[in-house]
Amino acid sequence: MVSSPANSSGSSRSSGLKSTAPAVHLRNVSKSFRTRDGLVEAVKNVNLTIHPGEIVAFLGPNGAGKTTTIDMMLGLTEPTDGTVEILGAAPRVAMDAGRVSAVMQTGGLLRDLTVRETVTAIAALHHVRSRVDEVMARADITALASRKVVKCSGGEQQRLKFALALLPNPDVLFLDEPTAGMDVNARRHFWHTIQAEALTGRTVVFATHYLEEAQEFAQRVILMAQGSLIADAPTAEFRSLAFGRTVSATLSLSSVSEDDAAAGVEILRSIPGVQQLSRNGDRVEILAKDSDAVARALLTSPALADLSPRDLEISGASLENAFISLTEANASAHSAEETVRTAS
Repeated sequence: MVSSPANSSGSSRSSGLKSTAPAVHLRNVSKSFRTRDGLVEAVKNVNLTIHPGEIVAFLGPNGAGKTTTIDMMLGLTEPTDGTVEILGAAPRVAMDAGRVSAVMQTGGLLRDLTVRETVTAIAALHHVRSRVDEVMARADITALASRKVVKCSGGEQQRLKFALALLPNPDVLFLDEPTAGMDVNARRHFWHTIQAEALTGRTVVFATHYLEEAQEFAQRVILMAQGSLIADAPTAEFRSLAFGRTVSATLSLSSVSEDDAAAGVEILRSIPGVQQLSRNGDRVEILAKDSDAVARALLTSPALADLSPRDLEISGASLENAFISLTEANASAHSAEETVRTAS
């Protein structure tokens, strides 16, 4: 858990930071590290704005640059170029004012203290002893109060870190793989709590490898690869960035000759933007960039009228498929750039 003690009043919201500023603002941010093999660009010219009350998922394969980017948001490392602002101020200023907290995957707990002793000790640092019972209940660790930290499972320790992060009543909460080690019920309780936190205006930024969590609970998805931000969209729109949408329909394929059925399927395949078509009896599923064009053809094309298209459904591609497609496309583009650079 990363946070700094708030002011002595225990109110982290009276620090004078700009209340109208974006929760997070990155402008032309890059970060390079010098290694034995030369300079490594971990983050490349990232521009990003996150608004108060948003729940934002940060996704990307290992080495994408998302951890380095979050570290810069927390003030744990400085950008090589560009500026990072949290609530209109430098990250360390926001952190020191108690306006920012983070739940990190590793470290930060004293193994020999009990759960309640841990929360009470950190509450004393923030001058908010009265919030101990409240944050323990919100993190669902009240039943663990007398258990020593060393006896807690990985998931229970994550819930304890979450309680500690809530103590200063932060405006912005960063979570790094927050549900690692939690069972299914604990994960669901955690995310329902996070959604309630966002309704109060708290901003939540989380990195996760559970794509289903991002799909179900994030309002917005940011995808990084090769140090660059390659996609940033509301979750529902993100799924269509790579694959478009799936159009499902029932056609009377079994009621016509095989030749007529095959001809109808070929008409659908020939619609511009259709990427994939599968058939199961009279039901077809069409993956297309332009789902409206497919639906229009099904409903209005005279060539398909004898197949009586009906029961149309349009749905987004899965987040997992979009993630794979976008990262693979970026890797291919990056490889092509490297080839051109080497050849020149």
